[in-house]
Amino acid sequence: MSEASLCCVPITVIVADDQAMVCDGIATLLDAAPDIRVVAQASNGREAADLAHEHRPDVVVMDVRMPVMDGLAATREITGPDGQGGPQVLVLTTFDLDEYVYEALGAGASGFLLKDAPVDDLRSAVRIVANGDALLAPSVTKRLISDIAQRRREKIHARPAAFDDLTPREVDVLRQIARGLSNAEIAEELVCSEQTVKTHVGRILMKLHLRDRTQVVVFAYENGLI
Repeated sequence: MSEASLCCVPITVIVADDQAMVCDGIATLLDAAPDIRVVAQASNGREAADLAHEHRPDVVVMDVRMPVMDGLAATREITGPDGQGGPQVLVLTTFDLDEYVYEALGAGASGFLLKDAPVDDLRSAVRIVANGDALLAPSVTKRLISDIAQRRREKIHARPAAFDDLTPREVDVLRQIARGLSNAEIAEELVCSEQTVKTHVGRILMKLHLRDRTQVVVFAYENGLI
């Protein structure tokens, strides 16, 4: 999809990073896209959380290591206890910060991106999480999700009762989400319409009390579905 064909209603974003040059650079790169508008910048997690409550952006691009309040605590506050209705959080990470990403998953983050990712990847990541999807494409994210799920699975001996509420078709869709497939790809795989897949996804999230597709993937790994 070309940038010219994107929706005229911009995706609103807050950028949080304690390094001023990095924060300014990310904001400038995002603002250059016609469908993305940076509404505020934060230099620490406390500012990020406060600005998120004030501006209610679509996405918060969040660094992890910041003063006053780190990005994990800020993510937890922004997404809220039930993770419903708040901004999506895109966490910036590096390969040597795996432990932080494990915690970010539990805090409600919807996606992860390496700080040295290309500009197009950054913009695409913002669009993906703003759309309510999880950023699952990068291999590092899949690896991290698998690792954290394995750790949690070792402590879990039975599937949640809510799993029994899923229909066989919903379980099929859940497995395809966990493979990282988009709604269109799932529709092709299961020979049904994309709208039908969207309906199944919504019901899966509701029945399992999950925020987004990232948490669906973690659930699938935790419960041995993948």
